[in-house]
Amino acid sequence: MPSKRERELARARFERQQERRAQRRVRNRYLQILGVIVGVVAIFALISFQSNSPDPIAAQPTDSAIPAPAAISTNAPIPGCETPPVVRANNITFGSATADLPTASTFAIETNCGSIALTADSKAPTTVGTIAWLVNSGFYNNTSCHRLTTQGIFVLQCGDPAGDGTGGPGFSFADENLPTAGADGNYIYPRGTVAMANSGPNTNGSQFFLVYKDSPLPPNYSVWGSITAGLDVLDNVAAAGVLDGSSDGLPSQAVVIKNASTTP
Repeated sequence: MPSKRERELARARFERQQERRAQRRVRNRYLQILGVIVGVVAIFALISFQSNSPDPIAAQPTDSAIPAPAAISTNAPIPGCETPPVVRANNITFGSATADLPTASTFAIETNCGSIALTADSKAPTTVGTIAWLVNSGFYNNTSCHRLTTQGIFVLQCGDPAGDGTGGPGFSFADENLPTAGADGNYIYPRGTVAMANSGPNTNGSQFFLVYKDSPLPPNYSVWGSITAGLDVLDNVAAAGVLDGSSDGLPSQAVVIKNASTTP
């Protein structure tokens, strides 16, 4: 039978073991909590990074980076720009394009910040014809260029009669002349490219974007033209930045298409 001393030593060992086990449980619990905190911080960091990155070239109402309907900067015009005319106050739609689309080889866009000349891409006949039909119908007159991006991708987006990224002509048409992706899944849309904005495959409407600096994007946007004159207009607007100081949103310098025209 164990002596009193042996029983005391055994009890002491047991108590030390229990204390060490308790310490391990506390330590493990601490590490679990720390792991959860680190995970949450990482998720918020990722969300923050994504929210600060330029969105795809969307034409949809869920794009939170797009300003409010019919919004336009009221800042004093920068050198080279005039006070913009009154923009269209609502989303006027045309319903459908005609069966016999017109042909166009060039487009002229007159804005309050200067003229932009475009040459049509023959590899996108339906897109060019649809845009030409809208131009000839006066659809783009007094519409604002509602979105400027200045980080990651470098574009000015125009062609929305609603003025907030949600508007269109009331119809959509299929993608055309899509570029080929590179090894990273993107395509570098070169400076001077003109392409359609969309909210998914085959959802082209009236919105388009003008690339003022090489921009890596998924190859999901129909290329229908190139800028032959007026890149200095885009550079001037881009230099003024985004109205709220971010890298994606309403241009600080309001840009309004006063009128547009085509040549066959």
